[in-house]
Amino acid sequence: METRVAVMSIIVEDTGSVEPINNLLHEYGAFIIGRMGIPYRERGISIISIALDAPDNTISSLAGKIGNLSGVSVKTAYSGVKGAQHG
Repeated sequence: METRVAVMSIIVEDTGSVEPINNLLHEYGAFIIGRMGIPYRERGISIISIALDAPDNTISSLAGKIGNLSGVSVKTAYSGVKGAQHG
């Protein structure tokens, strides 16, 4: 199956959604290249950036699940880089 490289940007305004996000990221961990989390304490939010190499439907599924959580916004940018599934 073909995979794509993508970056998912997540803004968390509801701290109650942090644990479910971490659980989802663990579940999709095989597709995650890297992750960066920045707590922005002055604004009471967290900013998370996830680099992925996964099939389109996997990326969309993860974004949908995260986006359905309370107080969470997610956007995904897809690169044109495609390749065969790894692992």
